[in-house]
Amino acid sequence: MTTYAKKTLLLALSAASVAAGLTVTGAGATAAAAQPMSGTPRLAWHPCARPDGPAAQECAELPVPLDYRDPAGRQITVAVSRIRSERPGARRGTLVVIPGGPGGSGVQRLAQKGAALQKETDGAYDLVAFDPRGVGASTTASCDLAPEDRYLTNLRSWPGPDGEITGNVARSRRIAQACARSGGAVLRSFTTDNQVRDLDRFREALGERKLSAWGVSYGTYVAAQYAQKFPERTDRWVLDSSGDPDPKRVARGWLANMSQGADDRFPDFAAWAAHQDREQEDLRLAARPEEVEPLVLALAAELDRAPRESTTTGAPLTGNGLRQVLQNSLYSDSAFASFARLVKAAQDPAHPPVLPPELAQPLRNEDAAVMVGVICNDVAWPRTSVASYQRAVDADRARHPLTAGMPVNVLPCSSWQTAPAQRPVRITDEGPSNILMIQNRRDPATPHSAALKMREALGDRAVLVTVERGGHGVYLGNGNACGDRAVTGFLTTGERPAGDIDCAG
Repeated sequence: MTTYAKKTLLLALSAASVAAGLTVTGAGATAAAAQPMSGTPRLAWHPCARPDGPAAQECAELPVPLDYRDPAGRQITVAVSRIRSERPGARRGTLVVIPGGPGGSGVQRLAQKGAALQKETDGAYDLVAFDPRGVGASTTASCDLAPEDRYLTNLRSWPGPDGEITGNVARSRRIAQACARSGGAVLRSFTTDNQVRDLDRFREALGERKLSAWGVSYGTYVAAQYAQKFPERTDRWVLDSSGDPDPKRVARGWLANMSQGADDRFPDFAAWAAHQDREQEDLRLAARPEEVEPLVLALAAELDRAPRESTTTGAPLTGNGLRQVLQNSLYSDSAFASFARLVKAAQDPAHPPVLPPELAQPLRNEDAAVMVGVICNDVAWPRTSVASYQRAVDADRARHPLTAGMPVNVLPCSSWQTAPAQRPVRITDEGPSNILMIQNRRDPATPHSAALKMREALGDRAVLVTVERGGHGVYLGNGNACGDRAVTGFLTTGERPAGDIDCAG
């Protein structure tokens, strides 16, 4: 008998005396059966439908401990949301939607995907989500950063022209010092470990013995940690677009892998931008796909030397701005046209380019704090010398010119003032075989090669569905019927493919 099987048997025996008061997770379970466990706050639900979102969406506030080592101490608030099953007789449990990021809003994602998820699961679940600490209507923190330090091209630490990192080093130290000075205990609590514990607190407040889950991007790491810490509380678990869960690197590894992700994905854009159909839209960038990358790299280098004034006063289009928009555009085919338009505008000396929102204005202080806080709080980053970072950037720029060394550059985490409160959880194959992974072959943010590391860590617990196409996010996101069927079938029937499979693009 495995360690997990022994634990499961003991838990089953100890739970027998209290099972009558917990929510049934089989067919025919009803929302009325879900009552909060003893000592857990009740949720005061109220309507909170968003434009273009499900009319039945509700929201509430869940108090959680600032520090789970002191559960009776200071409490903060996590914003939670739900869409109840419209077919109580078909309901089998609760499905939590776990957003990406760090910094993604679960409440917003539920509004965006709730209707499609309702249709796919046909009343099998109450759908729920929450905004992690620091996000949306949950308790937030601020590092009180100056506006120039909150632009995405600075927080992402793009090197200067010719790869120099002097400005990145100074900014990273400045941000780390500001976060230590202004963020306080709330900012220090922004960790994956606390998000996992908040999720379990939410489960208790819902009165559920188990949850099903759909985690996307960084949300797959949250979901994997939850399945590692609380395997007996997982029902049907979907990991969509996973990264490498290496506990020694965590986000440092995710960022480094983006270099390969961009290389994997860019040929899709190049083929699109060179296709003859783009001629009619005035978006064709080259006659042949192999000419597109040199064109984009040359334009970025030109903008490094001489940024173009844009329609946003005080915010020119720089080479790093172009590179950042490219990274964002590789997430979805639907963004290809807007990037091609920006390239065309940058080539036209007669008209100033229009910057997309991610370049035109700095992030809010609260958004910058959670974006930096989680990755720096989760694991200790090496105190590497400036010369070592410069060598790493130089090497990565040579191997992966599209990302110009950004994924391995210095970040505030290297000057972070506090040590992690917990060690990252190592993901293992100990647990139930109830995980379905789904992954695009050419993912710019979480490349397939990195997802294979998650697959390897989970072992027989997981099955991987690979979709032969590009982009970030698969289920209900790219129109691949084979991939959608695999996830929907698993969530509604519990059936998975017998082994890893490929879906044609």
